[in-house]
Amino acid sequence: MPLSPRAPLRRVLFSSEAYEILKEAIIKGEFAPGEQIKDTELAASMGLSRTPVREALSRLTDAGLVESKPGVYTRVTPLSRRDVTAALKVLQVLDELAVREAGPLLTKRHLRRMRQTNQRFGAAVQRQAVDEALAADDAFHGVLIEVADNPVLTKMIDDIRPQIHRILYRKFSNLLGRQDTSEHHDHLIDLFAEGQIDAAAASSAEHWRRLGGLVNELFDADMLEKSPASGG
Repeated sequence: MPLSPRAPLRRVLFSSEAYEILKEAIIKGEFAPGEQIKDTELAASMGLSRTPVREALSRLTDAGLVESKPGVYTRVTPLSRRDVTAALKVLQVLDELAVREAGPLLTKRHLRRMRQTNQRFGAAVQRQAVDEALAADDAFHGVLIEVADNPVLTKMIDDIRPQIHRILYRKFSNLLGRQDTSEHHDHLIDLFAEGQIDAAAASSAEHWRRLGGLVNELFDADMLEKSPASGG
């Protein structure tokens, strides 16, 4: 499947920009799970040489979005229950760590930012604006990651998040596009404001376990190989 039309790219485009473009295309389903991709075709469609595209594909491989067998294929990684479950379990642990490290350091200003981002999240959910909702959800958790100020934690979350976004984008309303996620965010903020860090960590972990259960239900119902749909 070719990339959808975009504004012309600058003549000089770093591999990081190519990475972001291709990552977005995979997350949004412009490339189907298991679809083979060729660096020559991608380079031509983006007006690039093959080098930055190859570098971008290498990064996408590290992120778990692309897989390759030398001399045979390079393809979008198929959706795998095992891989998604593993990623969710790791992200649950990382998020809990962010809660425990950042929680005691949160100020009223940080909590105000979190409430504002959750309001944006809720408004985006009401409109089923998936891109805006995911960006707001990232911003909400991003406050904790910023305050935790742990570069290893930040990198690990950044590496895993695209795999989860790929699932969330396909079935947003089944997974995050419901009132309970916004309520969970509000509950976390209240716990932080009260200094109940252990309770906040437990609530975060339970939220991720519940999300994992919902993802498993979608795999059971064979609903994740269908075309992405923001409505469910």
